Order: sequence, then C-alpha cells, then structure tokens
Amino acid sequence: MGAASDVQQQVQSLQLDGKTMSFTEVVQQKKPYYEKRVQLFEQYAARQKDRIEAAKAANVPIKIVLPDGATKEGLKGVTTPLDVAKQISNSLAKKVVVAKVDGETWDVFRPLEGDCALQLHSFDDPEGRETFWHSSAHMLGQALELEYGVDLTIGPALEEGFYYDCYMGDKALSDGERSNIEKRIEAIAKDGQRFERVVVSRDEALAMFEENKFKIEIINGLPEDATITIYRVGPMVDLCSGPHLPNSSFVKAVSVFNVSRAFWRADVAKEPLQRVYAITFPDKAQLKEWQHRIEEAKKRDHRNVGVQQELFFFHQLSPGSCFFLPYGGRIYNALIELMREKYWEYEYEEVVSPNIYNFSLWETSGHADHYRENMFSFDVEKAEYGLKPMNCPGHCLMFGNRVRSYRELPLRLADFGVLHRNEFSGALHGLTRVRRFVQDDAHIFCRPDQVMAEVTSFLKMLNEVYDIFGLDYTMALSTRPEGYLGELELWNKAETALTEALNSTGRPWVMNPGDGAFYGPKIDITVYDALRRKFQCATVQLDFQLPIRFNLTYATEGTESKRPVIVHRAVLGSVERMFAILTEHFAGKWPLWLSPRQVMVVPISESSYGYAQQVRSELRKAWFHVDADVSDRKMQKKVREAQLAQFNYILVVGENEKVEGTVNVRTRDNKVHGMHKLADLIPLLVQERDSRSLNSVFGSHDSSGQQQNAEQQQQHNS
Repeated sequence: MGAASDVQQQVQSLQLDGKTMSFTEVVQQKKPYYEKRVQLFEQYAARQKDRIEAAKAANVPIKIVLPDGATKEGLKGVTTPLDVAKQISNSLAKKVVVAKVDGETWDVFRPLEGDCALQLHSFDDPEGRETFWHSSAHMLGQALELEYGVDLTIGPALEEGFYYDCYMGDKALSDGERSNIEKRIEAIAKDGQRFERVVVSRDEALAMFEENKFKIEIINGLPEDATITIYRVGPMVDLCSGPHLPNSSFVKAVSVFNVSRAFWRADVAKEPLQRVYAITFPDKAQLKEWQHRIEEAKKRDHRNVGVQQELFFFHQLSPGSCFFLPYGGRIYNALIELMREKYWEYEYEEVVSPNIYNFSLWETSGHADHYRENMFSFDVEKAEYGLKPMNCPGHCLMFGNRVRSYRELPLRLADFGVLHRNEFSGALHGLTRVRRFVQDDAHIFCRPDQVMAEVTSFLKMLNEVYDIFGLDYTMALSTRPEGYLGELELWNKAETALTEALNSTGRPWVMNPGDGAFYGPKIDITVYDALRRKFQCATVQLDFQLPIRFNLTYATEGTESKRPVIVHRAVLGSVERMFAILTEHFAGKWPLWLSPRQVMVVPISESSYGYAQQVRSELRKAWFHVDADVSDRKMQKKVREAQLAQFNYILVVGENEKVEGTVNVRTRDNKVHGMHKLADLIPLLVQERDSRSLNSVFGSHDSSGQQQNAEQQQQHNS
C-alpha cells in the first residue's frame, strides 16, 4: 500500500514553478498495461491480415467510381483508397489523408469491401482537417501517456485543432508542461508511426482496456450491435471509430496552446480531468498564419474589451449571469431597439410572458422529458415550477387562449423575455455561454400554405440586419431525419417551401440531408466575423409537433378546424452572444449607432469649459452619448485618452470656436477634419447614427475594425 501510495502521489504532483517532476516511476508502473494493449492488438491485427490474404486468394474484382465518373479496378478486401490515389498520381497519394466510400469516411489504408463510389480528401477539405486533427489527438494521447502516465478518456477533433482529456487525480497541469508535450508530439511525428485499425468484439475490447475505467464505461455504453474498432499508433492503442492518417509523419507543425480543467462526462460531480488543447498542420507556414490569427483574436476577446471599456462583468454570486454596466447597457439596448424597429416594419406583435411556469407546461411541451437537466426548478406550495429556458411553450398558451380564425394568420409573436438555462459551471464562457440571457425570439403561427412567404420574409429581415452589422453568413437546409414525427406529405411540402424561400434570396445555400429536428425541417444559418470565425446565431425552424401537443387549432372558412404550423425564428439568437460576437467583430471600435461613447467634447482651457458644456447639452438633445472632459489635463492628453476610449468623435473647443459657434472635429484614428458649425455637424452625425452606417460621415476611420471587416467580406465574396 505504501509503494502504491507513493506512486499515486507522484502521478498527482506537479511543481508550481512550471518544471516537470520525474514521472519515470509512474510510466514504468503503467508499462505492462501499455505492452498488453500492443500484444493484444497484434493478435487481432494478425487475424485481419489473414483475412486480407484470403481476399487476395479469392481475387474478387470490384469497380471503383471516382467523382468525375472515371472508374478504377480493384480487388475486394485488398485494394485501399491509397492504392487508388497512387494509380492517379504520386503527388495525390502524398496529400490524401482520408477517403469517403459511398459517403462514409474511410481510412485510406483500409481495404475496400465492394463496388463503391470513392472520394479522396486532403487537409484542404473539411473531412481532411477533421481526420488530421483526430489523428493528432491520438499522438497527443501517446505523449500524455509516455510523459505522465495518465489515464486517457476522450480526445476529439474540434473545428480548429483538438484536445485530449486525461485523469491525473486532483492536480492541474501547468502551462510549463506545454513545451514538453509539444516535443513529445514532434518526436512522434518524426518517427513516422503507422496508424493501424482492427475490429474487435466487446469482450476483447473490455479485456484490452480493463485497467482504464473510463474506457470501460465507454465500451459498456455502446449499443449491443455496435462495431467496435481499435486503432494503434506506435505504443499507443485506443478505442476509436476513426478514420485516421496513414502515419504520424503527415504532421509537420504543432502547438499545444492551452491546458485547463474539465470533468468526466462534463459533470462536476464526477472525476476531475486535465484537458490539453493543441493544433497541428501539414506545414509550418500554416501554423504561423494560425498563430497570427489567434493573437489578433486575443486582442479582440470580448471578455478583455468588456473590462477595458467598462461594458459588463460577471460575479461569483451569480455565475453565468452578466452585469451590464451603463456603457454596455447602451449597446444592449441599441441591439434590442434595432430588432423592435424590424418587428414594426415586418408587422410582428411584441408580447410579454411569464418567467416561471408550473412544470406541467414542460410536460405538455416535452421539455420535462428531454431538457429537465438544463432547467432551474423549485417547489412552490408543494408543486414543481421551473424558470423558462425558451419562449415557445408560453406562446402556445397565448395562441390557445381563445378560438382563432384563419383570418388572424399569420400571427407573429415576438418576445424579449429573460431565459435561464442551467449550464455546467465548467461550460460557462463569457457572454457566449451563460445561464441568464435574452433572445430576439419570435414564433409565427401560420397555415401550411403561408410557410414559404413567412420564411422568405424572415430571410429578408435577417439579411437586412446582418448587412447593418457587416456580417457575412451562409445557409443550409436540414431535412427530414430518420426518426421524424408527423405525416410525410406535410414534411415534403414544408421542405419544398423552405427550398423556394432559400432560392428567393439569391444567395448560395447547401443541403444537410437528414439533419433536421424530429419535429420539423430547419434552415441553419452560420455567421462569420471579421476574422472569418463562424458562429451559430440565427435560426428558422418549422414545428409540426407543438401544435399537436398543445392541441392548437384555427377555424377555417367552413366549420373545419386545422392545426397551424409554428415557425421558430431568431435573428440575433441570444442578445448576449451577439453582443460578444460584435465586440470581437468590431474589435471594440463600435460604429456610431452602437457606440456607448459617441462624442467627447475637449475644451482647450478652463475658459472654454462653459462652451464645452453647452456643446454637450446640444448633442444630448439629439440623443447622443456625449461627455465633456473638464479635467485639468492638457488638451493633447485629453484627445489621446478619448481616442483610446474609442469615442467616435472628439470635438475640440476654444475661444475661437465659442465665438463662431463651431467645433474642431477629430476622429479616433487621429484624423483632424477641421472646423464645423455645430448646427451643421449635428444633422450629419444624426444621419450617420440613424442610418446605422458602419463608416464615419468623414470617411472610414477604423482600419482595424469596420474597414477590415468590409475588406475581408469583399475578398470572401469575390
């Protein structure tokens, strides 16, 4: 017990100054486990090699169809996608990292099992990047095992990069460990270790990983009919569905960029884990480009800008709930006001609904069965109540409050009600993942024949709002999934209506077959900021099931009653999330209409203080956020401070300006725009603000903000 305790203490111990302690004894203790995995893998691999030899002997020909219609010949159970790539060209064979066989991702070293359609993908393709980073996660797992003797849990690919969660007791890895892990991965890459795949039985998998309780839990949770696959790269053997790279030498550049805490199954009541984030590339130039982009993103991080500009903060006494300060409140309210104007233009009716409901509402809507763990619930007079996580059930009560006629449809109900979702504390992240938030949420109750017109109108509104922000976006139609509910004919009509609505926009869009919700098809909208990062904000979703659950009907021209279709839709999504996106999109350099600091009046001397306050007063009458700096600092210092604080306009005033009724106009990019009559300037600024222009009336003055956004969007569109 004493020796085991000493080893466990070593596993959990890290020096606080960033230097790695010796884990030699820990790794040595785990060595029999690692060797057992390799020995078992080789047994199973030998079994697979026998099957390949048998396939060679059988010599069954297959036909392989390429994307251009060309065909290649092969042998069933022998020919691999990599063999086909080599037939086409050696240069292609060197670049291909993964294949698709009849639409299914496939290792390039895995034999084909029959006639098929084959696609080959490189790192430049989304499928290639996912495989590249998933394989790199296995290399990271090997590094963590060899360096620290950890128990590995899961290691998925991300949109950019990957991570691996590992168990090391209750101690955290320090940033000082990152360079050691990087060196390990680089050595693994140089070693050119092959990735290998075998199929095993459930009992074989359990025997292979019996020393790792996390892997055992994963295996036991797999469906009874699941195909269980194991991958090996060097001494590291892992449970994985694949696919993977041919070998580790494809990785030419690596950065381990973050180490943090996590919890098994994202549950704070379960084992604490160490999460190591990294990213890899097939050449060093791509890594440098990524690092540059990440540095720019750090400068724009809404959490930092929020503190610097006194926009908002979070407090431990209300985790996940934002405190918007006066300056942040100005931006928040400007976003809400924009949507209210659009609601008026597009004839929505704004409603106010309760925050707290008896849980029987959520049982009717189905959220009690599928969403309870994400809700805040409590007892009131021996009955269970919950804070609403969404508005749709409440809007169903509003629709069903009385008999509805077909003449009332479409009925568009908009709601800025406060929503609460019980996110895990470890998942909370600035304004992008919170517990308390507001959506520009609206539900359209309409007849089936009105769906196309309503969705078309919504997409037009969406485009107008995103143009105001200078945000680019893409759209995808997600269609009927396998487990859909409702009548097939209704689904077909709805998907046709959404297709026609998408076509009416004149914008390109793609199809996501089978990716719709079980209760209706949807259009997924992905928005891109100035750094070409993508976010999910807006949504438009058809719902056939809530009207059934709430027994909603409307009276037709005759005596018949029919069910409406509900269109769930949002443009901003969460106002908090859009606030974060726009903060980083504009890099804190807000356009005038959104800016919490629009105008600063700077008097040259004390004798001009009175005129400065007069100028401020006139601008306030025009509803501008304006301050006057009457401190005893020098004029140049005041101007510089105003520029750093991101005031859109700095108006310098002295005795001459007082006499002439003028101001000397400067912008935050340190450009001087000369003398202007205050009476002439105010209408110009009002026009810029009320038109929600991204640029100054005196020309663009935000080279790192709006101008960069416009340039990058123009490059993307071209």
